[in-house]
Amino acid sequence: MSDQASYLFSTRTSHVLAEKIAQSYGQPLGVINFQYFSDGEFEPVLEQSVRGARVFLIASTFPPADNLLELLLMIDAAKRASAKNITVVIPYYGLARQDRKDKPRAPIGAKLVANLLTAAGATRIMTMDLHADQIQGFFEIPVDHLYASTIFIDYIRSLNLENLTIASPDMGGAKRAKNYAGHLGADVVIAYKERKKANVVEEMFLIGDVTDKNVILIDDMIDTAGTLCKAADILMEKGARSVRAMATHGVLSGKAYENIENSKLLEVIVTDSIPVKEGQSSKIKVLSCADLFSDVMKMVHEHKSISGKFII
Repeated sequence: MSDQASYLFSTRTSHVLAEKIAQSYGQPLGVINFQYFSDGEFEPVLEQSVRGARVFLIASTFPPADNLLELLLMIDAAKRASAKNITVVIPYYGLARQDRKDKPRAPIGAKLVANLLTAAGATRIMTMDLHADQIQGFFEIPVDHLYASTIFIDYIRSLNLENLTIASPDMGGAKRAKNYAGHLGADVVIAYKERKKANVVEEMFLIGDVTDKNVILIDDMIDTAGTLCKAADILMEKGARSVRAMATHGVLSGKAYENIENSKLLEVIVTDSIPVKEGQSSKIKVLSCADLFSDVMKMVHEHKSISGKFII
């Protein structure tokens, strides 16, 4: 047990998830008052003393950039209020797709965000299903990288599907699909896709047999859902009995809701790391990651091992 006090705060756009985390943690969220200026500038102010305490700041950093700026200002406020530890809880780490320099004169956005968080005063990062595992190496402070598999595995088992097959919608997710399949005793298939520009899939081919199989597509995020819907079409054309999709982060931009509703996907399961618009598609099911984060936050605060929370 730790004698150090702990406090939880949240950015505005992650408030619903943060409330669930706080309830599970057994402690109310701290109050932040915002001062607004007519030009759009804002200033978050912590309304309670955090001197010598561990502060948990809960914030997914999805666009717009104000979400990231708000978090950085909150970190700075906690640092200047003499918090001893500032643990930044980022269920969805924005700009994670910019994890490498894949073309001349391109930025590495994920590294820039890591630098900003550290410079602002974060002493520990807690996040879930990074787009690329190597992003952990962008930090010089401890990173607790959680996986939604601890949530999804139980749900998959509750479906009691016969002839279960795990599929990856691209080559990059092959390792993730293999890990799920190995844990569930299922087969693996891979959809190979070719892109000419972001969010647009030109061609897709299937590696593996899905005849009479109940297929679950596994991915880390769903953006426009174009890849998943195209993969579902191909899987059904190749003889699959049913196709579901499961992704940690429901970015769901552009025509994502429309694409999912009109697709051959039976169900799409995401976590609440990013707020999902209600009533946009009857096929979308949201599983909460609040208990996972609250449990790990308690373990970190009490200096306990978190290895038991890693299934895959």
